[in-house]
Amino acid sequence: MSKTELVEFIAENADLTKADAARALQATIDGITEGLKTGGRVSLVGFGTFTAKERAARDGINPLTKEKIRIPAKVAATFKAGSKLKDALN
Repeated sequence: MSKTELVEFIAENADLTKADAARALQATIDGITEGLKTGGRVSLVGFGTFTAKERAARDGINPLTKEKIRIPAKVAATFKAGSKLKDALN
């Protein structure tokens, strides 16, 4: 499902205009992003938990040249599905 399709789904199911649904979705995305930046964790009970995890710098190999490279440290977003989401998919 694309973002446009999700906006249409929200608009239809929440009885909102597409513009209102788009703003609500963007506000949700912004809230999750801000939560990960400041607290490193956003938990939506039953749906899942978003976390920001630090990945340490490490050595790697360029598969084309076989040359050793240094992969820098970074923060990556992860998601762990909650029980209700897991049950809905089975």
